This record gives sequence, C-alpha cells and structure tokens, in this order.
Amino acid sequence: MKTYREYKEEARATLRGHWGKMALATLVYTLIAGICGSIPFANFALIILVGMPLGYGFYLMFLKFDRDQTTDTVGSIFDGFKTYGRAIGVPLLMAVYIFLWTLLLIIPGIIKSYAYSQAYFLAKDHPDWSAEKCIHESRMMMQGHKWRLFVLDLSFIGWFLLGCLSLGIGFLWIEPFFYATRVKFYNELLREKNEQAAPAAAEATAAV
Repeated sequence: MKTYREYKEEARATLRGHWGKMALATLVYTLIAGICGSIPFANFALIILVGMPLGYGFYLMFLKFDRDQTTDTVGSIFDGFKTYGRAIGVPLLMAVYIFLWTLLLIIPGIIKSYAYSQAYFLAKDHPDWSAEKCIHESRMMMQGHKWRLFVLDLSFIGWFLLGCLSLGIGFLWIEPFFYATRVKFYNELLREKNEQAAPAAAEATAAV
C-alpha cells in the first residue's frame, strides 16, 4: 500500500488547476444541504429524499473527476437523482446498519462505518449490484484496511482546524482535498483486489 503522503500528493495532482470549480461544487452542495437541514418539520423527510441523493452525487463526483477531469462538477452533484432509488437505498441501508451497531457501543459503529466506506464507489462501478451487495463487498475490501483509512482521515485534523479558524470558508477547498484523497485510497484497494483476483481467474481458465 502507498503512504498517506503519496495519497495526498496524488490527490493534489488531480486537483491542480481545478481547485476553483471544486470549491464551487462544494459551495453549491453545502448551500443546498444546509437549506434542507434548516426547514422545520420536514428535516427527516428532506434528508432522505433530497439530502441522501445529493450527498451520494457529491461523493461520487470525486470518483468521476478522478477518472475524467472534464467532468461537470456542479452538474455531477445531482447525478444521484438520475438513479434515485439507488442513491437513497445505499446510504439509507448503510445508515441503518451503522445505527444498529452504534446501539451496542460507539466504537463498533465507527468500525462499521469504515467497513462500509467504499460502498458508494462500488455502487458507481457496479450499477448492477444491490445496495446490500455493495455494502458487503465494501466490508470484504476493507478487511485489514480500516485502520489505515482511519489514520488517513486523522491526518486531515490540522486542515479541519484550519477550516474552522477560517469561519468555514476553508472547507470549500479542504473537502475536495479530503474526498479526492479518499478516491486515491479506493483506487489502491481496487488495484489490490484485481491483482488478487487475477491468479484465481487464471486458474479457473486453465481448469476449463
């Protein structure tokens, strides 16, 4: 696996020359999410019906951008509404599972949140998979890697503090950096998974 510094350097390289539009996309997402969360008596429904698809699209925007820098970043935020059932199903099922684990203790809930952390990306790469399968495959993919992702996230604490000191303005650039780095982590997991699967596929072909 790569070092935490390498993930970040790769993320910076991807974002270089595109910080402005990524900050704009983050601003649009933050404003809409904030409006949904501020409407009285409809918060829960709006979180599910609007917030979840919006968050799903925002998260996957970074995966799309990593693969194609010509991606319409602001437009990609709303991609979750094009696959509405999936954009609600995956995050809702994840939330239910994490909530149930959290009922036991906080720590198991945190551990499971990292176990399921690749479900969105897998849902994007495998549109034929069910929400349950995306979560299951994320759990399999993250075996032995949850701590690494946790530490990678912790390495952003200084940036998050800086964002708070800037009255939140800094988060317009910090969030793209954070999520772009998580995409690099996923890419590495995916490469490792494919390398492990290659010998098995070769053996199966030879057996035929």
